[in-house]
Amino acid sequence: MSGAAPSDAAAATGPAPAAGAGRPPAPGPGGLSAAIVRRQTVPIRVGSVVIGGAAPISVQTMTKTPTEDVDGTVEQIARAADAGADVIRVTCDTREAGEKLREIVRRSRLPVIADIHYDAPLALMAIDAGVHCLRLNPGNIRQPEKVREIAARCQAQGIPIRVGVNAGSLPDRGKLERGRGGGGPEEVAARMVAAARGHIAILEALDFRDIKVSLKASDVLTNLAANRGFAALGNRYPLHLGLTEAGPSSTGAIKSAMGIGILLAEGIGDTIRVSLVDEPEEEVRVGRQILANLQTRPSGPNLVACPTCGRLEINMVPMVARVEAALQRVRRPITVSVMGCVVNGPGEGMHADLGIAGGRQKGILYARGRVIATMPEDRLVDTLVRELERIAAEDQRLLAAGEALPEGIPEAALAALAAATDAS
Repeated sequence: MSGAAPSDAAAATGPAPAAGAGRPPAPGPGGLSAAIVRRQTVPIRVGSVVIGGAAPISVQTMTKTPTEDVDGTVEQIARAADAGADVIRVTCDTREAGEKLREIVRRSRLPVIADIHYDAPLALMAIDAGVHCLRLNPGNIRQPEKVREIAARCQAQGIPIRVGVNAGSLPDRGKLERGRGGGGPEEVAARMVAAARGHIAILEALDFRDIKVSLKASDVLTNLAANRGFAALGNRYPLHLGLTEAGPSSTGAIKSAMGIGILLAEGIGDTIRVSLVDEPEEEVRVGRQILANLQTRPSGPNLVACPTCGRLEINMVPMVARVEAALQRVRRPITVSVMGCVVNGPGEGMHADLGIAGGRQKGILYARGRVIATMPEDRLVDTLVRELERIAAEDQRLLAAGEALPEGIPEAALAALAAATDAS
């Protein structure tokens, strides 16, 4: 069993901390800055992905296709994996969906979490299908004997359960004013924490502690209060963070960055999901950006771009759009700058791994702090995009071979870049 009880006493007598616990974890792939001291949790395993403890913060998303559509669901999972997702969640809300899960799990490139709400037989079908985790609130299942069976089967097969509480689906919400009850964010958050503890207590009574927990609201303040309140209980269950129903990308990405990023900066959280009215890969992209901005060294690409002003001397907006699109397939840690004037352009270009700084009808290509070439404006972005496409292809090849990705542009690649620039 790989969890800890949610009581203060259990926290005091729970499993001994791992070696090095109490010190900020060293930054690593997907790890936060060493300045952030993470809340101590006991890790669980979702397939090949470890969540909690000193493991890197993982990024999840959820498929938007009907689960009965196996090919469409598997294709969406593949796109999420290409975008950098670590784990995928799939709804299991019908018997046919439960039957199709087996093939989806077999073909999925990512560990699969089955999303179950009220139907115990569907949970058992998902277990039989080989899923790697259940999202299940035991208090929503009215037959105690079914909960016992689910917990026993999960325990026997090493399948963790995520207890997930949303502000919009609190127990007895029909009796609460406007579904949440009176009061502000703190009062709603307290009800969420109480609901989570109730679900956890059911599993603990069955001696099941392979648990992770989520407490999600659609507004930032309630989200912060709920997760802070749960973390303050002193238990060591890993926390899954997210701002539920965050909305379209234009606003939802901002709300999610605040509702997730503030908690991560406080050391709270072990895995994240950004919930947007958009494709799963866009959720992953935003999640990765949230993590990147809390890391000493980003785990993926970081684009620095001029916001534009009256000093602008090149056509920045389409240039940035092309570079951003080219970066979608790059997986290594690399900082790329696209700058449009002589004030900050040269400095950002030299600081970046790869960058361009434009001027009047011409610009400079930088790599690793060096000037590689000066060229006309119409060649500038083409040259940068070609190099990013080369890097993306190399990343895919290395990942397919199981090899580690380099950071930025290795020294050995500079000569080839300079030669290619001269040739063009």
